[in-house]
Amino acid sequence: FSTSRKLSAKNQIFASVRNLDQFHTYQLLSSTSRTPLLTLWTTSWCPTCRTVSPLLQSLLESGVGEAEGSVSYCAVEYDAPDVMEAGLGLTYMINSIPTLLSFDAQEAQVETKVTNGKQLSDRKFLEEWIRNEARRHGNRGGGGGGGGGGSPFSVFGSLFGKSR
Repeated sequence: FSTSRKLSAKNQIFASVRNLDQFHTYQLLSSTSRTPLLTLWTTSWCPTCRTVSPLLQSLLESGVGEAEGSVSYCAVEYDAPDVMEAGLGLTYMINSIPTLLSFDAQEAQVETKVTNGKQLSDRKFLEEWIRNEARRHGNRGGGGGGGGGGSPFSVFGSLFGKSR
């Protein structure tokens, strides 16, 4: 009803991904709650990751993106044996560490993938990126706008329209 007040959802932060089942579970949870899943691809040896990960987590814990619809988040431990064996990095074209990649309705949003270390360490940039991703609301495409956004992963979303 138009007079009903919209409840604001909280950001959800998951434990680090160390295997394929965990990754798929987080994708399904975020998809069913109609929130994008933000993933930070890290390794144990990456010094930039040790700066970016706590910054990103603190932004999400402080509520950045909640006004726009909220997000889910997890770090993916790229060098974990089960993650490497499953080939997740190849599947999602992770060729730089750290990489910030959003999933919307279980589809990788490669057009908004961030690999630039300076951007990943920039608080203002991350705040805006999180807010833009939160605007998707499970509708695919940048900021909750249109169908496919040009991503090869969202061809069917463009063909069959948005699900409501």
